[in-house]
Amino acid sequence: MLIIRTMDSSDWNQVSNIYKEGIETGMATFETIVPSYEKWDSAHLKNCRFVAISKKEIAGWVILSAVSGRHVYRGVAEVTVYIGKNYRGMGIGKALMQHLILESEKEGFWTLQSGIFPSNKASLKLHESVGFRKIGIRERVGNLKGEWIDNVLYERRSTVVGIK
Repeated sequence: MLIIRTMDSSDWNQVSNIYKEGIETGMATFETIVPSYEKWDSAHLKNCRFVAISKKEIAGWVILSAVSGRHVYRGVAEVTVYIGKNYRGMGIGKALMQHLILESEKEGFWTLQSGIFPSNKASLKLHESVGFRKIGIRERVGNLKGEWIDNVLYERRSTVVGIK
């Protein structure tokens, strides 16, 4: 049974371990080390933070970051989603994303966006499965260990928030 609940600071050890697994794949982030909890916490919104619990451990997590401090963009956020290596391919990412979409709309978000490495086929497929659409590619946007990497841009527009 999968349980999705709000993430809290006591989850950091398991959340950071999953993040580290993602870093080690070389196709999830430009980051090369896991930051301190304080740095990570300050870079993300305080609402819309969720973990998926399976077998009494955190199997994955999803969180939002503001795309801008400008008031006009208050309803636009960037999605970060990570699934533990022992739980990939089990539908946990989809469950987390569906939960995030519903909760983000309750919080007034009308656009969710993601930047995904082209090599991360599972993440591309996940985003498409929950209604995100490809809107472009930022070519050679970042350098990871000496290699320039593109970032595929995806967005999902709410059908209930920001439509008028």
